Amino acid sequence: MTHFLEQLSISGFLPRFVTGMAVNYEIAGLALVMGLTIGLPLAQASLAGGWTRLLSGSLVSLMRAAPTFVVMFVLMNSIPRHATVLGVPVAPSGFIAVAISLAPYSASYVFDNSVEALKNLRRGSMVSALLFLPNMMRAFFVLVMASSAGAAIGVTEAVAVILRETQQLPALHDKLLLFGIGVVCFGVPMQSAFALVRLLHRRLNRIALSNQNGWAATTIKAAVAQ
Repeated sequence: MTHFLEQLSISGFLPRFVTGMAVNYEIAGLALVMGLTIGLPLAQASLAGGWTRLLSGSLVSLMRAAPTFVVMFVLMNSIPRHATVLGVPVAPSGFIAVAISLAPYSASYVFDNSVEALKNLRRGSMVSALLFLPNMMRAFFVLVMASSAGAAIGVTEAVAVILRETQQLPALHDKLLLFGIGVVCFGVPMQSAFALVRLLHRRLNRIALSNQNGWAATTIKAAVAQ
């Protein structure tokens, strides 16, 4: 164990891993912003009805069917590295390619939750509409985990750092221990966030149910008084 820790210290694993985790969070944040930018207008168009509902539904169906790895590799290989438009480079970096590849999932998730939130707002249920916020928190952390796909195209995120470090460790048990550390570092924040989301969901659902019961009681009293 002592030798294992010394090896990690000498190689500078911890600062590189922390930097890699920051990259995972940055990719997830950018993907969620893209999802909100695309998903919210599509949700509003869907609720407008008519041809806009059909169009938005078709676009969301296409996004749901878009495989993350396929989108990522197409972006990285279909545009020449030195391609420019009016002198401006247009080839995406690995970081951007991963974020864009996650955007279809993000946008479709935002779409589904936005439609429900907007329906609740139209019904006058502000508390139920606020469930949109913890759902976005959940989406963010799912995107953090999914951003590890960037290791496949050379993005220096946390999983890539772990994989490179394991190549420097001679013993199998040290490699397994390092993978275990990675699982804990990813898993603890994720599970803590999901627990918080579940807590917020239960809290908001109780408030919404209480408001509905109060509204029903008031309606009954008014009807009896008449």
